Amino acid sequence: MKRLLQVNDRGIYCERADVYIDPWQPVQRALITHAHSDHARRGNGQYLCHHDTAPILTLRLGTDIRIQRVSYGEPIQINGVTFSFHPAGHILGSAQIRVAYKGEIWVVTGDYKLLNDGLSQPYEPVVCHHLITESTFGLPVYAFKSPFAVYKEIKDWWRENQQAGVNTVLLCYALGKAQSILNQLREETDVPILLHGAVANVNGALAARGYHFPGQWMETEPVTKAPKGALILAPPSALGSPWMRRMGNYRVALCSGWMQLRGARRRRGVDKGFVLSDHCDFRQLNEAIDLTGAEHIYVTHGYESQFTRWVREERGLPAEIMNTLYEDMELEEL
Repeated sequence: MKRLLQVNDRGIYCERADVYIDPWQPVQRALITHAHSDHARRGNGQYLCHHDTAPILTLRLGTDIRIQRVSYGEPIQINGVTFSFHPAGHILGSAQIRVAYKGEIWVVTGDYKLLNDGLSQPYEPVVCHHLITESTFGLPVYAFKSPFAVYKEIKDWWRENQQAGVNTVLLCYALGKAQSILNQLREETDVPILLHGAVANVNGALAARGYHFPGQWMETEPVTKAPKGALILAPPSALGSPWMRRMGNYRVALCSGWMQLRGARRRRGVDKGFVLSDHCDFRQLNEAIDLTGAEHIYVTHGYESQFTRWVREERGLPAEIMNTLYEDMELEEL
């Protein structure tokens, strides 16, 4: 008997409805959990996504793509299969996709987190029989504190650098973490907040949905002409680039779940590491299984083998690896 959802060479496929979820090869109809580049790729005939994801797809893939926009919880019927999008807590507009047919319910989480970051629509558990979950941080060593505690650490470090007369460079996702950090800095108006073009472009796209963030695009003039103590947000790819030479006297930090590991900051060659993630840690992955009541677990990108074994042996649930082409690393770029 065929499963309602299965993986082929193009992506996660629902044969009954003839649609794909986050396909990695071009298909006629693609349901998109969120707009990070490993989940939303070029070449599909039609894209179905949440309203907040649409402007980022247009930014990344072009204005000529066909997009159908949906709200959270809105049912979409395709050949007898009911699809609906539900908050994933990963980034703005990110969604878990619920797939239901004749009483059988699957949930594709995409990327997700249970901790509220103060900006992304908070994760909502969706009861199901079959749960497809990522495992980016699927080891017990990954245990993340509240994002609000990390935001305070970032502010304190920025103030410390201001007192030392140096600029602060934060390396973080252009889509996701950059906006959640900026959302917490709305009251910090005494010194400039400057943005790498990648971050500024995402902010500009999200403005169409009514989201506005502090900061201004860093144009061609070097930061040395700005007051000392500026905060500059840039994607991780900027590290070591000629662009960084414009920062004047600065200290640089990387915001990532990978900073949980001892030695990660040193290997990346940064002054500071903030453990800030848009993904579930090990506890959250297990909590999601509990909240959904899923009877069958399918594990995708990350520590697939380790987390699958944990679910089988320690939790006593049927679990298997679902091989996909999504990225394991949290340092992916928009």
